[in-house]
This record gives sequence, structure tokens and C-alpha cells, in this order.
Amino acid sequence: MSDDIAAWFSGRLPDEWFTATPDITVDREEILIVGTLPALTDEYADDAARAAAESGRISRWRESTRDDRIEIARQAEHRYRRKVAWGARQGGTTELFTTLSIPVMTRLRQPERLILDTLVDAGVARSRSDALAWTVRLVGKHAETWLADLRQAMSKVEDLRSQGPDL
Repeated sequence: MSDDIAAWFSGRLPDEWFTATPDITVDREEILIVGTLPALTDEYADDAARAAAESGRISRWRESTRDDRIEIARQAEHRYRRKVAWGARQGGTTELFTTLSIPVMTRLRQPERLILDTLVDAGVARSRSDALAWTVRLVGKHAETWLADLRQAMSKVEDLRSQGPDL
């Protein structure tokens, strides 16, 4: 049933919310919908002023769509058994809201713990948990092409499995 998530949202979301089809990211716990809002038409003194205006527009959209987003999320959560999170993008500004923070257990040996402790001691992170999240984001940023290739290969394997005999 989760194969139709993007189609369900494309049929359910109001057409006037976003300028294009929103990005929908799905994992085991959460569905994240991030849409692009109409571009700003005013001129701004500098990039900081433009970013502030974009953030303000995203906040306005968030407030004005709150009740509708809650209802859509309620329906999707019932249908797909996952929480729904939202975000909006305008220009160079992207903001996510109502996203989940899921604990993930891991076992680390001393060399890995020392890396996390160095990040904490240097003030890069407040805790080992924050340091681990920072590290995962850094790897994701620098390995995006490789991760995209891996996801594509996994999708191909899933397609081949579905074409195989039923056991």
C-alpha cells in the first residue's frame, strides 16, 4: 500500500499550495512532504533580507494551512500507519516542521566514541547523540551520489523480487 503514497498525496493536496509536485520522502516511521511556495516578487537589499522574507512567507503559509494539513496528516496516518511531517521551500530557504526525532540504538567501540567525544569537547555538538546526528548529516552530504545509486539499485532488486515466483 505504501507504493501509492505519492499518488495519494498528489490527489489529496490542494493545487494552490505549491508551484510544483512536492518532494515526498518516506521511511519506516514518517512521511515528509516538502513543497515549493510561489517566488517572492519584491526586491530586497541583500541576501539576509531576502532570507528573512522567505522565512516569513513560509511561516505565514504554515499558519494559514495548519488546519488543512492536520486533517490531511490524520487521514494519511490512518491509511499508511506512519506519521506525517511537513516542510516548505522558497528561494534558498527550506524549513521543516512537525518532523519526528527517532532514537536509534547503536554499539560503538572506543575509537568511534572518541570521535563523538571530540566533537562534543570542541563544541560542535552538545552530546554524543548530537555528534552522531552531525556525523550522519556530514556523510549524507558528501556521499549523496553514492547513496542515490544505492537506493536505485535497491529499487531494481525490489522490482525483480516482485516479478519472481510466489512462494
